[in-house]
Amino acid sequence: MVALVSGGVWLAEDGEPSGPAPAAVAAPPQPGPVTTPPPVTESKAGQPPRERAEERTGRRDGPQAGQGAGQRATPKPGPAAGGPTGSGSGQSAGRTRPKAPKPSAKPSAKPPPAPLGPSPPRRIAVPAITIEAPVVRLGLEKSGQLQSPPVDNPGLTGWYKDGATPGEKGTAIMVGHRDTRKGPAVFLNLDALKPGNTVRVTREDGITAVFTVDRVSTFDKEDFPDKEVYGPAERPELRLLTCGGTFDRKKGYEANIVVFAHLTDTVPANA
Repeated sequence: MVALVSGGVWLAEDGEPSGPAPAAVAAPPQPGPVTTPPPVTESKAGQPPRERAEERTGRRDGPQAGQGAGQRATPKPGPAAGGPTGSGSGQSAGRTRPKAPKPSAKPSAKPPPAPLGPSPPRRIAVPAITIEAPVVRLGLEKSGQLQSPPVDNPGLTGWYKDGATPGEKGTAIMVGHRDTRKGPAVFLNLDALKPGNTVRVTREDGITAVFTVDRVSTFDKEDFPDKEVYGPAERPELRLLTCGGTFDRKKGYEANIVVFAHLTDTVPANA
């Protein structure tokens, strides 16, 4: 195992990562009940019905021909209030049935960009915490520790030059100081980032690799998940690291802050 340390940041290369109704539609109102007219009663005993007397006299001012003697014309029921306007009509009285809204088309998700070729980073920008800083290359000390960015220039960030370049398939590692003896440094507010924030890394080939933050985690140094943070990835990913947790004057910071991000866009040179 090769251990890499930068300002309290431990790095190791030892294998794979451990893993990261519709509302009910009211039925149309039904027609009201049909009222049946009362039956016609016979005339007094021994007297024929009115129509028979009319037949003998030739008068025809009662029901029209063709109707049975003593019967009234049965009224046809009209539409009940709020009911259908007529036979076969699909409309409600006085209004048309509303049309169901058409479902809106969902925009298609933008496919992830293809991995970029290798090219070292030159500058990093994190708009959410107003960072824009140059990048220097970092190697390993003889002890296997990762070199730190120069403490006399707290505005610098560093990239592990023997790892993947930002935008290339794999895990690119970038580190920065949280503070120095001179005061706050470039990654002071790194733990304020939220999922969805972006990190923009401009490379030597002029292409800007845009990463989207997935999560921000704080890990104790004594229980640091090397594989999860530094392990290889099947897509272009980025890790930003700095110190965090409680500070002890003898031991330094007790934890590391790690930003996990993945490539979501690329901006061509001179765009």
